[in-house]
Amino acid sequence: MADPFSLDLTGMLLVAMPGMGDPRFDRSVIFICAHSDEGAMGLIINKPARDVNLGALLEQLDIAADPDTRDTQVHIGGPVETSRGFVLHSTEYRSRLKTLEVGASFGMTATLDILEDIAAREGPRNALIMLGYAGWGAGQLEGEIARNGWLTVDAEAELVFDTDNRDKWAAALATLGIDPLVLSGVAGRA
Repeated sequence: MADPFSLDLTGMLLVAMPGMGDPRFDRSVIFICAHSDEGAMGLIINKPARDVNLGALLEQLDIAADPDTRDTQVHIGGPVETSRGFVLHSTEYRSRLKTLEVGASFGMTATLDILEDIAAREGPRNALIMLGYAGWGAGQLEGEIARNGWLTVDAEAELVFDTDNRDKWAAALATLGIDPLVLSGVAGRA
């Protein structure tokens, strides 16, 4: 039987708190694709990969690309399986093979056909292409939240897809009415 008080963060954003202790997640904003009692999986949405764009990725996969799509930024989705690709996208697109629906506004596809469709300009209207993902074992994410490592924020398509990567962390905090300059990395006790 499921715990009635269990936390389900699927479709939410995690916003890294200052001083969380893991430099890989410094000022990260992570979209949670799946969360259950068994663990969680998410994609960092504000960390562009250095020197990697869609054109280079498609060339490695031997996929012909429309010239307008070649400069599309690729993101570091997280430190796990960094050679594996994921696309977080708007819901009007559905893969011929498998798309995970994440709430009403997002889909996540990890099959090659979405890259072929994006290269042919037949892909989703909005998309972030990722290499790797962030993962947590059972209870690990809940523990990090309890230790003041993350804040949770509703995921809005505009923030995820339209906000500049450099501004996503502060913009996510602003949705909670928090000024990043007043944050502390130390949890308090009442």
